[in-house]
Amino acid sequence: QVQLVESGGGLVQAGGSLRLSCAASGTIFSINAMGWYRQAPGKARELVAVITSGGSTNYADSVKGRFTISRDAAKNTVYLQLNSLKPEDTAVYYCNLGTRYLSYWGQGTQVTVSS
Repeated sequence: QVQLVESGGGLVQAGGSLRLSCAASGTIFSINAMGWYRQAPGKARELVAVITSGGSTNYADSVKGRFTISRDAAKNTVYLQLNSLKPEDTAVYYCNLGTRYLSYWGQGTQVTVSS
């Protein structure tokens, strides 16, 4: 059983910063990638950023240049640094871990950006 525990969400003013963390625990075989998704009220869940086991990264166009994904492979932990936050970044942010056969999700952490 794999568990993902997210932390770091909160309320911040526009232009501010937050750092999200996601720690994976349990029996984990061969991680392909870890990433962050978000879901705003009334909208579909969307990819924010992903980092592969090889260290390659990919970002949604809406966050390029503002968000940075990183990882500590030894700790099975992924981070998302959110800078220059905008009200439209308000959403529940979910951590995802993908292996060859399975995909796991965290419980989500709320990020609210006030204008």
